[in-house]
Amino acid sequence: MLFTWLMLAGLIFLFAPKNLTNKFQFAFVRIFRWPLSIGRNISLSASRLTASARRSPTDVVSRRKYDKLHNHLANVTEWLNQERQKVEKLSGLQDRPVWKGVNFVLADVITASIDKSRSELIINRGQEDDLAKDQFVLVDNSIIGTISDVASRTALVKLITDPTSRIGVKIAKLNMDRIMQGNGNNSANVRLVSTKYKIRTGDVVYAQKKPGFLSTPVIAGTVAQCKSNDENPLLWDITVKPACDIKTLTDVAVIVMNPRQ
Repeated sequence: MLFTWLMLAGLIFLFAPKNLTNKFQFAFVRIFRWPLSIGRNISLSASRLTASARRSPTDVVSRRKYDKLHNHLANVTEWLNQERQKVEKLSGLQDRPVWKGVNFVLADVITASIDKSRSELIINRGQEDDLAKDQFVLVDNSIIGTISDVASRTALVKLITDPTSRIGVKIAKLNMDRIMQGNGNNSANVRLVSTKYKIRTGDVVYAQKKPGFLSTPVIAGTVAQCKSNDENPLLWDITVKPACDIKTLTDVAVIVMNPRQ
């Protein structure tokens, strides 16, 4: 009998208009509001007490202090990473016997001007760091240019792709010196090479040694194209691309052959 009455009541609520059932729900909430609120508060208080019991007072810091410590950690991590990279670069260079007695001055790039008219960098090292005009600049173990002007704390680097850049080079194993000139288009050219010599794409182009500045040939680029000169078919017109991506440089190493003690 009880089951029948409960079933009948359920069917009445199921098919009753929605506005009527909503009124019933709101009435139920109003009648039992205080008991429900007391139970909820007790539950929240218990949760907070449990969380507080798990933490000691020393584990709790203000949000501002937490952010300050977090930022400090991020800065220190980045500084350590920068120093590690510098140590790795210096270690990799100085492990080579050809660099014995040579000092490498690491410098950051302040500004870069790379277009068809010029290819130059300004770095944050100068005369106070033993930098001088015509010293070679190294990136990723390759020559990218030379120092063209020096101030007390800054210097101007003329890249090998600059139209006014001219450095002595040798191609692959050919026993001859030639001049490589920049063309302002992220590449350089080597001319006056006879077509009797076999030049292939990918051949290494070395910056020739220069007393007082470079004690041994160092890679500067690779042959990107080799074709007969338009004016003189008996000569090659050789296009050289740098051995590293000079458009994305952020730091360089200047070769100081005779550093001050």
